[in-house]
Amino acid sequence: MSFLRFAARRLAEMAATLLAASFVVFGAMYLAPGSPAGFLLSGRSASPAALQAINDQYHLDDPFLLRYLRWLGQVLQGDFGRSLTYRTDVSTLLADRLPATLTLVAMALLVVVVIGLALGWAGAVRGGVTDSAILLSTALAVGTPSFVAAVLLQGLFAVRLGWFPTGGTGDGFGDLLWHLTLPAIALALYLIGMLARVTRSAMLDALEGEHVTVARSRGVPEREVIRRHVFRNSLGTVLTTGGLIVSTLLVCTVLVESAFGVGGIGQLLELSTTTKDFPTVQAISLIVVALFMTVNLVVDLLQPLVDPRVTLGTGRAGA
Repeated sequence: MSFLRFAARRLAEMAATLLAASFVVFGAMYLAPGSPAGFLLSGRSASPAALQAINDQYHLDDPFLLRYLRWLGQVLQGDFGRSLTYRTDVSTLLADRLPATLTLVAMALLVVVVIGLALGWAGAVRGGVTDSAILLSTALAVGTPSFVAAVLLQGLFAVRLGWFPTGGTGDGFGDLLWHLTLPAIALALYLIGMLARVTRSAMLDALEGEHVTVARSRGVPEREVIRRHVFRNSLGTVLTTGGLIVSTLLVCTVLVESAFGVGGIGQLLELSTTTKDFPTVQAISLIVVALFMTVNLVVDLLQPLVDPRVTLGTGRAGA
């Protein structure tokens, strides 16, 4: 199977999955207790005429399938509807809040990749006390949930020491990066431990390979052996873990954004779920699902390029 055919097939699968996910996302909110009309009325009694006006405005009396098709058609045109809470277009809300979330995820991912790969490399290559210390520190990192790390970091470095802001996003891009430093570390801590352990394990397996023994017997410098024959052959496993890492970052950002008061889509999702703001919750959920599938698609496409032993469409090393 050629690379282009494989990519086209994966894109078609992604489109079909996204369509199915859109149906689940749209229907799930209507299975939850309460209704948009109840939220809009805020517990107040209303005349049948007023209630009917709300139902007519938001098409709540229409058959479910008709509501879904109408919503899907609007989404395909970039229209996610109007927020019940903020009384503005959901697209406007997302445009205002999505940059903060994407910046936070990008910063956390950079921290995870740099520190996680470095620790995994050091643990596999140096061994001894260094490896034991890395195993212990990564075990502590993996055992610390993101929301716990957020509370600890905020209490120590923001409240007690005053080195970082306690929350918010600041003014301007530079200030945004400064405000997101602690949230990014809190978001990355658990995943640093996971990536370090995966990298260490993959490199230790590669070190036992016959090609490493042959390279050493030919007098190839140890640094080149590690870089070209050990780390490079570990990239396939690391890349697969990278897809899981990005997906986890997108999920955990809800907790971290809430703890630090970051005005991103994670905090918006939490608030919108509480107030049953159907259009906003549906839009954010669909975007997160689309990001998940995009990350998986990118990983699948990069896998055979990083590791030629991987057979297209199987994700396994060929003979």
